[in-house]
Amino acid sequence: MMMGASLFGLFIAAFLAATPIPFQSEVVFLTLLANKSAGVLVLVLVASVGNVLGSCVTYAVGRGIGGQRSARWFPLRPEQLARAEVWFQKWGLWALLFSWAPGGDLIVALSGVMRVPLWKFLALVSLAKTLRYGAVALIGLGIWG
Repeated sequence: MMMGASLFGLFIAAFLAATPIPFQSEVVFLTLLANKSAGVLVLVLVASVGNVLGSCVTYAVGRGIGGQRSARWFPLRPEQLARAEVWFQKWGLWALLFSWAPGGDLIVALSGVMRVPLWKFLALVSLAKTLRYGAVALIGLGIWG
């Protein structure tokens, strides 16, 4: 029962960390890793799935906002949006590989605004998030053995 609650807590932490809500999941992940609460692969899988699903929420918010470009409350002025579109055409899709980094939520939301196909979004974000938690796990294992 305790392992299930721990994994659920990790899932929620990873989910929230990929939304605009300011939250860090690495502390939860590393705590569970240090306590051997579950196997490394299980922790990486649970954290990755939670984080990717959280990114899907951020992507959906961006996609919804993108449909409101002409609204007065839209967060980007037309010239800012034009610059963002040029940048995104050049780097945006591949920038999703950095969706795990600080500021990555902005790239994720912008990919929604720019209507990146969902399958491309999921492929790149899933790869990025899973590799990130794999790297965190390797660091943790290096510290705690």
